[in-house]
Amino acid sequence: MNILIVKTSSLGDVIHALPAVTEAVLINPTLHVTWVVEESFAEIPRLHPGVDRVLPVAIRRWRRSWLQSRHEIRAFVSQLRDTKYDLVIDSQGLIKSSFLSSLSRGVVHGFDRSSSREALSAIFYDAGHRVSKRLHAVQRQKRLFAACLGYQFDETVDYGLTGIRDKDERKVFFLHGTTWSSKEWPVSAWQSLASLVNGAGYEVLVPAGNPAEKAVAESIVKGNRGRVLDRLPLAELATELSASTGVVSVDTGLGHLATALGIPLVGIFGATDPSLTAMSGGPIEIIVSDHLPCIPCKKRACQFPKPLDSSSIYPPCLEQTTPEKVWQALQLQIGTKDTRPG
Repeated sequence: MNILIVKTSSLGDVIHALPAVTEAVLINPTLHVTWVVEESFAEIPRLHPGVDRVLPVAIRRWRRSWLQSRHEIRAFVSQLRDTKYDLVIDSQGLIKSSFLSSLSRGVVHGFDRSSSREALSAIFYDAGHRVSKRLHAVQRQKRLFAACLGYQFDETVDYGLTGIRDKDERKVFFLHGTTWSSKEWPVSAWQSLASLVNGAGYEVLVPAGNPAEKAVAESIVKGNRGRVLDRLPLAELATELSASTGVVSVDTGLGHLATALGIPLVGIFGATDPSLTAMSGGPIEIIVSDHLPCIPCKKRACQFPKPLDSSSIYPPCLEQTTPEKVWQALQLQIGTKDTRPG
């Protein structure tokens, strides 16, 4: 049975769909899975042994100039239509993803109008399925796939990614990069955490995907034992992550990748709702406060003014998330109480 999955972006959203693929292939080993995904995230479905073919799409790049991209677009559509699919699943629930699904050759399924992120996406489907928006994103994906393929899902979360290489002990990743200022943990807190991590004999690795993230990463490792991984390709970053001892992450896509790889993780949440989008499955501790009525505000920028004191933890929804608290939680996740060389 040939099926097409359309789940183009973002990084976290793509990773959320992996457990659904694991379950679908386990229940029906005869499935042949093709996945349409944004070119920058194409390495993620390629890591899953149940995905046979990946079709990269470049909407983010093409929309800068549709005219100049017309030859690439035609080539993609040709690839999309070179196979007759028994089933097409748009698991994104956006107008752009449903439109892409409609260009394929197959019966298109997706979320119904009440379940989609964009209700109008349902107009392109041959069949829509109702899945509660109150569920975690991983469970929404699992329920959608089960409804489309006609099997009974369970609550198990298995991303299907095996270790890329053996663990290389004594390295801890700091995943600080996020597009929302309201989700950022301050540099001073990261620096203090780096000191605690170094004191226990671990090196700190801090990835950076752009110049702004690189500047923050360099500030974090300054005066501490650590390295900045500047613009590392996603596949290489996954390899480095899989070899680490543990991860501390704000609400960002790379945090979900670490979880998918089975790395012990502490997630720092404030502005976003962990019940819907937190890292799920594996050795995870999510730190979230409830001391303010606005938590979670789900806004890109904090409504409170930033204090002049740079040592203060800002935004205020994270003020109770101290470096000491985070380090203690990570120690528990990696199964050690005191790793200080003695």
